[in-house]
Amino acid sequence: MKEKIEQLNALNRQAELGGGEARIEKQHAAGKLTARERIELLLEKGTFVEIDKFVTHQCYDFGLEKQRPLGDGVVTGYGIIGKRTVFVFAQDFTVFGGALSETYARKICKIMDMAMRLGAPVIGLNDSGGARIQEGVRSLAGYAEIFLRNSLASGVIPQISAIMGPCAGGAVYSPALTDFIFMVKESSYMFITGPDVVKSVTQEDVTKNELGGSEVHTVKSGVAHFSADNDIDCILKIRELLSFLPGNNMEEPPFVPTTDSPNRIDARLDDLIPPNPNQPYNMTELITSVADDHNFFEVQEDYAKNIITGYLRLNGKTIGVVANQPSALAGTLDINASVKAARFVRFCDAFNIPLLTFVDVPGFLPGVNQEYEGIIRHGAKLLFAYCEATVPKVTIITRKAYGGAYDVMSSKHIRGDVNFAYPTAEIAVMGADGAVNILFRKEITSAKDVEAKRKELQDDYRDKFANPYRAAELGYVDEIIEPSATRPRLIRSFELLANKRQSNPPKKHSNLPL
Repeated sequence: MKEKIEQLNALNRQAELGGGEARIEKQHAAGKLTARERIELLLEKGTFVEIDKFVTHQCYDFGLEKQRPLGDGVVTGYGIIGKRTVFVFAQDFTVFGGALSETYARKICKIMDMAMRLGAPVIGLNDSGGARIQEGVRSLAGYAEIFLRNSLASGVIPQISAIMGPCAGGAVYSPALTDFIFMVKESSYMFITGPDVVKSVTQEDVTKNELGGSEVHTVKSGVAHFSADNDIDCILKIRELLSFLPGNNMEEPPFVPTTDSPNRIDARLDDLIPPNPNQPYNMTELITSVADDHNFFEVQEDYAKNIITGYLRLNGKTIGVVANQPSALAGTLDINASVKAARFVRFCDAFNIPLLTFVDVPGFLPGVNQEYEGIIRHGAKLLFAYCEATVPKVTIITRKAYGGAYDVMSSKHIRGDVNFAYPTAEIAVMGADGAVNILFRKEITSAKDVEAKRKELQDDYRDKFANPYRAAELGYVDEIIEPSATRPRLIRSFELLANKRQSNPPKKHSNLPL
């Protein structure tokens, strides 16, 4: 028996070395942790249970029969984060550059299947050169098997991808199908075709980082949700994100006790909204003010800054936040903002996370380019997401709520449960300037003093419509509240809605305007 145990220990040591000491040192020299080091940092100490540690590839072509490392380039298993089970796979760049084989894919598929059955999140730590060319179509089949599971798991368990090295070609589609993508500055990139192919087809010279680095995808494309300074920062951010999320779609989000009083008043909020309706302010100040311990975990912070998405807690309970940002594009809804918010709303609804919406929106962004790129279709995605959502929805109109954008931002008419407004709210079809030019064109043009007449009519329009009271008279706003009392009113509203039950008509699935 002793010899058998020694043999087992030797095999374990061999598997844990991955591609060997030299390649591990090279990984460290590049500023990257190894697959096993990443898992050790991600999970609570001593909780990782590895699966398929001794699996080897089944390819006997191109000399691979002489290289059959244990584990085949990916570490898979499960462990604990906080007090909850999660499944994880970490691609090992020290083995064949992390390239995916058929057996490698089977290992990933096995833990994804287990996660689905047991209702636990899946975290993928990606660091791979792509498909293993020597295996041909079998490696492509492996990717497709993973894609299938990504789609089946969507809305059932949270799926998180961390891009901690290269991710190219077909490999990018698995992360793209997951719920959240993290990238690491300077060491990770994603693209369909690399710089060499781009140059051969379009004659463009571009580096890997310029083509698909973390800044590209967190700022320009919106593919990635978070950017991290290094591997350690990335993993700590994953742990923080998970603290807001349930393990599956049948669970409620985790409760985190707080000493922050549910009755806390913030008098500074009474002066947050500027007297000048065209003057910007920072909506994040309002969000952090109402949050437990002023902690707001923002999602896609650097993309489509005219809308804010993220998580906070109210009296210990996770809440998803969507808010217009007046300090960026005046808070208008454009294509990128609509898509960003729509995907966030749908994730929250799928995983029983109540929605809080702060509204200060002058409308959809006008422009030829927006129309040509499909603002109608993309804006409809956000409308669809809010209409479809059945989780508790609380809305606060802080200032402008004009036109169709008022409807879209979780209004009472699309099943908003509790709708508040500040005294500074302006709810109308459009702003006073545009409305007066349309309604009183003849009176203005025929007046002796055109500007004086226009100002008189604008002031009259504002008195009648640039306030929340007409909407309150019609029941479209449930209550007009003082900004300083926002936190206690929100907490009581979500407590009221805790047992809300609402369902949509039975269907195979919806046909949202993709």
